[in-house]
Amino acid sequence: MTKAIQVHPIDNVAVALAPLACGDKALGVTLLEPIPAGHKFALIPIAQGTQVMKYGLPIGTASHSIVPGAWVHSHNVQTGLDEDAHHTYSPTRTELPSVPLRSFQGFLREDGRAGIRNELWIIPTVGCVNDVCKALELENASLSVQYGLDGLFHFPHPYGCSQMGDDHEQTRHLLAALCRHPNAGGVLVVGLGCENNRMEEFRTLFEPEYQGKLRFMVCQQEEDELTTGSSLLRELAEYASRFQRQPLPASKLVVGMKCGGSDGLSGITANPTVGAFSDKLISMGGSALLTEVPEMFGAESLLFNRCTDETIFHKAVQMVEDFKRYFIDHNQVVYENPSPGNKEGGITTLEDKSMGCVQKGGTAPLVDVLNYGERVSTRGLNLLYGPGNDLVSATALTASGAQLILFTTGRGTPFGAPAPTLKISSNTPLFMKKSHWLDFNAGSVAEGEPLDSASDRLLDLVFRTASGVYQTRAEEHHHRGLAIWKGGVTL
Repeated sequence: MTKAIQVHPIDNVAVALAPLACGDKALGVTLLEPIPAGHKFALIPIAQGTQVMKYGLPIGTASHSIVPGAWVHSHNVQTGLDEDAHHTYSPTRTELPSVPLRSFQGFLREDGRAGIRNELWIIPTVGCVNDVCKALELENASLSVQYGLDGLFHFPHPYGCSQMGDDHEQTRHLLAALCRHPNAGGVLVVGLGCENNRMEEFRTLFEPEYQGKLRFMVCQQEEDELTTGSSLLRELAEYASRFQRQPLPASKLVVGMKCGGSDGLSGITANPTVGAFSDKLISMGGSALLTEVPEMFGAESLLFNRCTDETIFHKAVQMVEDFKRYFIDHNQVVYENPSPGNKEGGITTLEDKSMGCVQKGGTAPLVDVLNYGERVSTRGLNLLYGPGNDLVSATALTASGAQLILFTTGRGTPFGAPAPTLKISSNTPLFMKKSHWLDFNAGSVAEGEPLDSASDRLLDLVFRTASGVYQTRAEEHHHRGLAIWKGGVTL
């Protein structure tokens, strides 16, 4: 097995693919200290103030002089980013791979979208009724078996009241987007009756084609909310049972892409595997959705230059600048992002993290930039405005229409989004240790598997999951959550 990799020929650092000891030789360099897996070491002398290069791009500058074989990390590298970056449109185009068209067995909904699950969802308009929704789920779990559905789930959250302005509207529109989601064959919307998110106003957000799959209940208006709610859920189960799996083209798939708990191998194994998958899906007419705006800082130009035209370019630049302003308005440092787990896994600066993160976007043209909760309408690679937080961003991806989330990780996590969440390990030891959390091992890329082969394996798994043949680990363990992005005042 290769001990280390120089990701790009002009890099002055290499990444250890497995733990290396002091005195080991790798890529012609004798190591001067132990190098953990995923961490970097110098290939040549790097003078103080010189750019540290990885992926063929700068990931920071040396804060001290670094000799060949030395460990390169946060103790001797600092970010080279500033808050006043300027961008110009220099379009680049890459030919997408030619792959055979594929289909999956999905549920064609009345709005023309496809579901990969046929589930019943219970959505609270306000956090006060979370426990009512939980009780309804528990009391009516048998409906799934009785009507041949894929499950009944409630999604608690703390919002819907005591919110103002943009926060209030953001909550309303995100919850409405989830109610429309094609994986839900039927949705019971549960309110209290005195909240800001008034049911009579919330109902006006839905187009006529969604009336069949929606039922609404205001608990303060019911003598017995559990009896009424159970009756409404039975109506929804009857409605949802009319939908059956049928062959649908890959162009109906929207796959969200997310990373969390990244390590130094994420940008070399898992994220490029997802990127190669994304290119193949898009070449078949499908769509991929990339978010985590703060984790694009420092690598955004790689995406900007792939915009299909200047209008999309300006939308992308505005998205990044708006997010920087969000940080500044809250008196936070724009470029202080890698978490303790990221750093322990080998990620040194935000540039290092971002260069790895954007690998998930492959090489496809960037066709649109979406606001938080906005639905995908243009097929291809889309950017979505949202933060890096795992559950917040995964919820946003779901609300924008992703029927499935690909989640890459070098540290591991048990979480699941409202949509089925396939978790992809960046390294084999993690996959072996946490196989009850993880669905796919991309660590094989570090062991010599070609990226094309790994992305083909992932493509197969995605289509098996979309067709209901494979159930994700998160689904097996009933790990599903919802988190709404909040930025303003709570009354």
